[in-house]
Amino acid sequence: MDQIAIGKFITKKRKEQNFTQEQLAERLGVSNKTISKWETGKCMPDYSIVELLCKELNTTLAELMNGEEDEKSIHTYDNEQIVAMIKEMQDLKNAKTMIIGFVLIIMGGLMLALSQFFGGTNIQDFLSGLMLGISIPEMLLGVFLLGRSLAYKNRKN
Repeated sequence: MDQIAIGKFITKKRKEQNFTQEQLAERLGVSNKTISKWETGKCMPDYSIVELLCKELNTTLAELMNGEEDEKSIHTYDNEQIVAMIKEMQDLKNAKTMIIGFVLIIMGGLMLALSQFFGGTNIQDFLSGLMLGISIPEMLLGVFLLGRSLAYKNRKN
C-alpha cells in the first residue's frame, strides 16, 4: 500500500464530493488534522473508520487501498480482508512502539545504575552526570511510548 497515493486519492475524492477537510472530519467524527495527515500520507485511516470513509467519499475499499479508481485495476480485495489487514498493520505498529518503550525504560534504568559507579575525578563525575542526564529523559520517553501504546490498545478493545 502506498500511503501517499492513498492520501492523494482521499483528497481527490473529498474534492469531488465538495467537502472541506473540516466537513469530512465532522461526518467521520475525527479532527480535520487527522484528515490532513491521511491526505499527506503521514498516516492511514484507522481500520474502524475506513468503511465509513469509503461511504462518505463514494468509493470502494479496494479503490481506496489502491489509491486509484478501479476501472482497470488488477487488484481485487474483499472488504473484510482489507479491514483485517489494516487492523493487523496498526496492531503491529502499536506492538513495535510498546517494545521500544520497554527497551528505553530498561536502558534508562541501566544507565541510571551505572551512573552511580562513576565518581571521584572530574572526568568520572562528568560521565556520571552525563549518564544520569541521559537516563531520566530516556526512561520518561519509554514510559510515554508505553502509556500511549496501552491507551491505543485499550481504546481498540
